[in-house]
Amino acid sequence: MLGPVILAASRSDKMRRFVSAAPGTKQVVDRFIAGETVEQVIPVVEDATAKGLEVTLDVVGEDITTVEQSHAARDAYLELVGRLKELGLGARAEMSVKLSMFGQALEGGHELALANVRPVVEAAAAIGTTVTLDAEDHTTLDSMFAIHEELRKDFPETGCVIQAYLFRTEDDARRLAAAGSRVRIVKGAYKEPASVAYQDKAEIDRAFVRIVKILMAGEGYPMIGSHDPRLIAIAQELARQAGRKLDEYEFQMLYGIRSDEHVRLAAEGHRMRVYTAYGTDWYGYFMRRLAEKPANLLFFARSILTRG
Repeated sequence: MLGPVILAASRSDKMRRFVSAAPGTKQVVDRFIAGETVEQVIPVVEDATAKGLEVTLDVVGEDITTVEQSHAARDAYLELVGRLKELGLGARAEMSVKLSMFGQALEGGHELALANVRPVVEAAAAIGTTVTLDAEDHTTLDSMFAIHEELRKDFPETGCVIQAYLFRTEDDARRLAAAGSRVRIVKGAYKEPASVAYQDKAEIDRAFVRIVKILMAGEGYPMIGSHDPRLIAIAQELARQAGRKLDEYEFQMLYGIRSDEHVRLAAEGHRMRVYTAYGTDWYGYFMRRLAEKPANLLFFARSILTRG
């Protein structure tokens, strides 16, 4: 299977240099990354919202090594909030953050990440939007959930992400499916050992369905992160069985993937949010997108060969 190999490569500096220098890389990166700066991503947000879509914005670059970089990440998000406020886009655009980018892996990282993310969450709330804490590898999750719980004391709209391939996630879903919670369920995009995560696609899909059922039956707000037509249809049916209205859950898909489906779901009355990444440090995010679907890797390979 190529997926685990690609995920391992996402942590390799040698592979980072090779991929960055490859002649076809920019063409493929542009498919998944909406721009390098706030000014480049704003037109993408405006175009999406004009089509009846909503967005969540991710400033890429989780592999930081210094406290100064964590502060720069905080400031990049605060700049984003400022631009959304100026343009009146707060009601349609929220933000997604990776706590590793805010210093979670550094010495004293839990407290550092909380201190860095809090002003972002506060600024987001002030313009009528919110922040979702992205899930990363399993070793970071206890810290992420603790920060999520702490932030929700003052900012109850703060969301979090759970990953279907982890054995622990059904229990996490039951705990999180409470009134006022916002929970995004995704399959998972990190290389995890068999001791903590399902490795077989069919098992992951079954776990995804079980977790969606838990969330739909709960009192929170489920956010279904999937491009799989079968899983989307199952989620719609589970929502119907739970008696949920169309505005009581939402679908989320990645920028650059199944764009026609984004518009179709929105036209049917569903809340459809596009996960839109931007920034210069795109490598880790890009490699996870390649690992998720063989077609993405083939597209990249063809681009390299064509440009080469």
